[in-house]
Amino acid sequence: MTAQTASTNDLVLRQQILGSRRFSNYWWASVVSIGATGFLLASISSYTKVNLLPFADPTKLIFFPQGLAMGLYGVAGLLLAAYLWLSVAWDLGGGYNEFNKQTGQMAIFRWGFPGKNRKIELNCQLSDVQAVKAILREGVNPRRSLYLRVKGMRDIPLTRVGQPLGLSELENQAAELARFLSVPLEGL
Repeated sequence: MTAQTASTNDLVLRQQILGSRRFSNYWWASVVSIGATGFLLASISSYTKVNLLPFADPTKLIFFPQGLAMGLYGVAGLLLAAYLWLSVAWDLGGGYNEFNKQTGQMAIFRWGFPGKNRKIELNCQLSDVQAVKAILREGVNPRRSLYLRVKGMRDIPLTRVGQPLGLSELENQAAELARFLSVPLEGL
């Protein structure tokens, strides 16, 4: 979750959820942008016979098939980079979990893709919460996540998508939330 938990007077628990605006996404968007631009400039240099790259001489490449293939790689890379930069700009998956004992309400909010469903929000009564569920699966594709078991609904995921949480962090967040909501903790 990489949540920053803020508790006000022991009546409100709010957890910030990190979305697409994390270092790894900035890193990969930058790397893909630079690489794709290099491929595209090499393709253009191969076609025009004017060197556009200071560290190589792609004018010696034959445009068909090498220059053309590099141009296609460059365009595909720039499309991927655009997607990565847009997901960072839109902060996909970012949001918060808020549990308010004063109002007896729970709000789960996440940012989605622009359009009709840009804001993904789920509200329900705290009295409907049955348990906090932790899922731990190790191996090649580890999974460490928290879910909220609510009456009449599927389990609601509370953790961010991507890199799994550390075991101690997951345990601490699960115990804190179960204690705050006065519900049992399952799976640990």
